[in-house]
Amino acid sequence: MRILNQIKRKNPVETSVQTLARKRRTPILFFILPLPGLIALLMFSYLPMVGLYIVFERYTYQGGLFGSEFVGLKNYATLFRKEEFLQVLGNTFTFTFITVGITLCLAMLFAIWLNHNSTIHRFVQAAIFSPHIIALVSVAFVWMWMMDPNYGLLNYAARLVGLPESKWLQSPDTAMKSIIITSVWKLIGYDTLILIAALQSIPKSIFEAAELDNAPKAVSFFKIILPMVSPSLFFLLVMNTLSMFQNFDTIAVMTQGGPLGSTNTLVYYIYQNAFTYYKLGYASAAGTVLTVIVGIMTIIYFRLLGKKVHYQ
Repeated sequence: MRILNQIKRKNPVETSVQTLARKRRTPILFFILPLPGLIALLMFSYLPMVGLYIVFERYTYQGGLFGSEFVGLKNYATLFRKEEFLQVLGNTFTFTFITVGITLCLAMLFAIWLNHNSTIHRFVQAAIFSPHIIALVSVAFVWMWMMDPNYGLLNYAARLVGLPESKWLQSPDTAMKSIIITSVWKLIGYDTLILIAALQSIPKSIFEAAELDNAPKAVSFFKIILPMVSPSLFFLLVMNTLSMFQNFDTIAVMTQGGPLGSTNTLVYYIYQNAFTYYKLGYASAAGTVLTVIVGIMTIIYFRLLGKKVHYQ
C-alpha cells in the first residue's frame, strides 16, 4: 500500500499537467500584479504629458468659460521678458542652494557629535529626527507663531536678552531668511540620521590606523570621514536640491510669495498663474522651465560630483 501511494504521488502525468497549468498561470500573473502600479504611473506621469500643447496657447477665463488662442512660443517670450519671473528664478536658486548648503553642513556636524551609543545621544538623535515626521503644514504654522513680530516666541526671547527684534516674515529683508530657517529645521533631522548611519559603517580599523600615525583630526575628517560618507552626502545633496526646487507648502502657508514677491519661488509662481489668474499656457511654460532646470541640475551633479563619490 505504501509503495502504491508513493507511485500515485509521483505520477509523472499528473506532475507534468500541474507544471503546465502553473506555467500557464505565470504569464497572466506577470501582467496582473504590476497593473495597479502601471495604471497609476500612466495616469499621473505619462498622461499629463499629452497636455504639453497648452504651452503654445493663451487661455482666457470669462463668465465661467475658458477660451484659447494659439500663440506659439509667445508664452516663453513673455516669461523671460518679465522682471517678476526673473526675480522668482533668483529667489528659487537662492532658497534652494542656501537651504541645502546649510542643512548638509549642520547635519554633518550633528552626525559627528551624535555618533555615539550612549543613552543621551540616542535621545538627541530621536529628538532631532522628530521634525521630519511632522507634516510640513504643521511645521509652517508653528514657525509662523514663533516668528510673529508682536507675540512670537523668537522676539520675546530677543527682548529678554536685549537683542533687537525682527519683523521676520513681514519684511522683504528677512522673509526669505525666515523661510530658509524653517526648511533647514525640517530637513536636518533626516539628513543627520542618514549621515550617522554612514559614519557607523566606516571600519574602526581605519581610525585606529590614523591614530597610530598621529594624524590630526582635520586630516582624518578630510581624508577618511568625508570620502567614506560621500555616497550618503551625494544622495542627500541630490534629493534635497530636487525637494527644495519643488517646495510649495512652506511658501503657500507662511508668506504666499510675499512680502513684495521676496519669497515667491517657481512652484508657487506656477500655482498662482494657473489657479489664481487662470493663465494656463503661461503657467505651463514656467513648469517646463522648472523641469529643464531640475534636469540640468541633476546632470551637473552626476557629471561633476558623481565621479568624486567614493564607493566602498
